[in-house]
Amino acid sequence: MNMDEDTQIITLKVKLGTAWGAEIEVPVDFTLNDLHFAIQKLVDFDDDHLYKFYISKTEHNRNRYTFACDDGGCEISISALFPLPTKTFLFYLFDFGDCWLFKISATRKNLKPIEAEVEYPRLVKETGEKPVQYGD
Repeated sequence: MNMDEDTQIITLKVKLGTAWGAEIEVPVDFTLNDLHFAIQKLVDFDDDHLYKFYISKTEHNRNRYTFACDDGGCEISISALFPLPTKTFLFYLFDFGDCWLFKISATRKNLKPIEAEVEYPRLVKETGEKPVQYGD
């Protein structure tokens, strides 16, 4: 991704239930679509299903703000979303049949400048075992 030298980096926590999690650094001008592709790469999924993002207090709360990715709603930048309102999270739902639901939040780390020699997004930390998109 092309970034100017004024671009800053935000660290995001991405969790899939209690089984897998990661911290990644992304530029604040990353879009939700960019984040979709980054998460797909992290978990080694095939990008062959619909997806959406939404902001909510819990994964099942009906009071949510949804970004419809098929209508260009996922071209919004991370900087336009974070910091999120108190006690809310960004959720990423991939594959409406299997319902892979990732919970995304910003870490408490401050924004930092890009490092010229680093390619973003950058995996900082990973815990648990990656999910298997298509089991036996």
